Amino acid sequence: MPEELTYRAPGGVLGALVVVAAVLAAAVVLNQQLNLGFFIGKTLIDTRYLYVLTALLLPVVFLAYPAHGGAPMGRVPWYDVVLAVATFAGCGWLAWTAERALSAGWEYAAPPLAIGLSAVLSLLIFEGLRRAGGWILALIVVLIAFYPVVAAEMPGPIRGLPQALPDAIAYHILSSESAFGIPMRAFGQIVVGFIVFGVALNYTGGGKFFNDIAFAMVGQYRGGAAQVGVVSSALQGSISGSVISNVISSGVVTIPAMKRTGFAADYAGGVEAVASTGAVLMPPVMGSTAFVMASFLGRPYADIALAAAIPGLLFYFGLMVQIDAYAARRRLSGMAREELPRIGATMREGWLYIAVFAVLVYFMLSEQQEAMAPFYATGVLLVINQVMPQHRMTLGKAREFLGALGRELSALVAVLAGVGFIVGAFSMTGLSGTLANDLVYLAGDKPIVLLLMGAVTSFIFGMGMTVTACYIFLAIVLAPPLVKAGMDPVAVHMFILYWGMISFITPPVALAAFAAAPIAKASYFRIGWQAMKLGSIIYIVPFVFVLNPALVLRGTWDEIVLVTATAFVGVFFAASAVQGYMIGLGAMRTTPLGVAARVLIGLGGLALVMPGGKLAGFGFEGLGRLGMDGLGVALAVLGVLAGRLDGRVHDAARRGILEKTP
Repeated sequence: MPEELTYRAPGGVLGALVVVAAVLAAAVVLNQQLNLGFFIGKTLIDTRYLYVLTALLLPVVFLAYPAHGGAPMGRVPWYDVVLAVATFAGCGWLAWTAERALSAGWEYAAPPLAIGLSAVLSLLIFEGLRRAGGWILALIVVLIAFYPVVAAEMPGPIRGLPQALPDAIAYHILSSESAFGIPMRAFGQIVVGFIVFGVALNYTGGGKFFNDIAFAMVGQYRGGAAQVGVVSSALQGSISGSVISNVISSGVVTIPAMKRTGFAADYAGGVEAVASTGAVLMPPVMGSTAFVMASFLGRPYADIALAAAIPGLLFYFGLMVQIDAYAARRRLSGMAREELPRIGATMREGWLYIAVFAVLVYFMLSEQQEAMAPFYATGVLLVINQVMPQHRMTLGKAREFLGALGRELSALVAVLAGVGFIVGAFSMTGLSGTLANDLVYLAGDKPIVLLLMGAVTSFIFGMGMTVTACYIFLAIVLAPPLVKAGMDPVAVHMFILYWGMISFITPPVALAAFAAAPIAKASYFRIGWQAMKLGSIIYIVPFVFVLNPALVLRGTWDEIVLVTATAFVGVFFAASAVQGYMIGLGAMRTTPLGVAARVLIGLGGLALVMPGGKLAGFGFEGLGRLGMDGLGVALAVLGVLAGRLDGRVHDAARRGILEKTP
């Protein structure tokens, strides 16, 4: 992604076309979900449906996002209009011939015209991906997309079945396994509704309502602007269930506030990216994947939501500790009280928004209509918005809303169609079926090694798939051996879900960082690396609850209470060590004693959150849970003593320097 992903708002006819594209895309999705029969005489099979959505939305990328930094912003150049028209025509032709392509098996034996159009459309998708996702993501996708052509020449584990170039191109565009495969199907079935809801929240004041609550609660504390980002993202994301829409709706307020109070732009973007990613793992909604998990495990959704509660709280606790430590090291204060809203006044002005979320939760939990729930909630939101005079939508604001919706949907289509090429390359060569098995085989019978291999596998597939697709694949391939190793099934399935989510904050994909970059006006890659550091707890928490199943409420109550308490203490130590500052100790310097303190405190934190016994691995098989807790406390105490000693040495040296100064 460029340093700042800028967009233009076309005026006149082209601007009207962007609005029309957004409206028609939403109408097509509703038609598909509710079977409204808009397309008389034409069956909207899955591939045709996705081609129609892409024909409506992908051209908007060329109208709304300039080709380069020096491109005109006040008008749309002729070449972008040509690209938009070519994209619409290509996808339109594919939609028109979708049934013939399906019945004739074009994905394996396409006619020359279909192959030629597939090649052109592939190039257009790559260019759209470059504009919406940046050079790095586009290059990675292009390299992997053409991997099948040279798969036979690859070494060992990544060798696959080779494909001729024309066959590979046809498969990518004409099959239901690549560009128009699982990522785009998830977009068409689930994601569109949540993007509509997220953008509507932002434009009707609902997002501001949650942000104001967060500002009133924690804005005055040290690093308060960043803590606001955490709280508001948790409130919105746990209900909206979408990382991208959460970053957009919450970050537009929290990221500028963080920058204004002294946080670096990339750090502010990283905070929002991590907080928004974790929010999707928080009850009550957790996104659509939780419903799939419930069906896999044969358990009520409420059980999944309850199991997710403690891990979600651990993640947010660790994030807040890190932010506080960052603010303390840099002496960043909270926001002035006069700048902050009053919680009473905020509730009086915006309490009607709670009805919107009640509607969303009702249709998600009670009616289990996760695809339609955000549309119903959006309808209620728009009605309420017209009742509340301070946020009432005018025609001009409605046009802005639809234009923003068109931009957001188009950018996501470009990214998801692009990363779909990765899934297609794995599918075409057979790599998707062998890679996970190879990693499991290499792990042997060591549970901790098996988990590490599972994390690597989940992360790899999380980069190329949506969270739901990654979860489904790994729940079939990876979950059984982990359960067979003695791990709790609920914990195992949540482990896979968490590690599938981690790609949202980890370069090179890092879609949450991508969404935060234009708001923070910082490099997508720098935001991604900051998010990795800030989200270090999200890399640890899955291991914590899969090795301590009491954290997903699997065990006796006394065990759950003990394990939860020690886990929170351990996360506090680990998060403090990552940032090099701990409450009660202060900053840990880069001197030998300071580094030793940081390492010992970090190891102590990890020992406190990990169990003993067979699952611990790495030589700790003889230690029970209490033994590991004792080891953790001992290491942390040694670390604190080393830190205090380092502080005294530093103070003594400083006093000596001051005494020598005339």
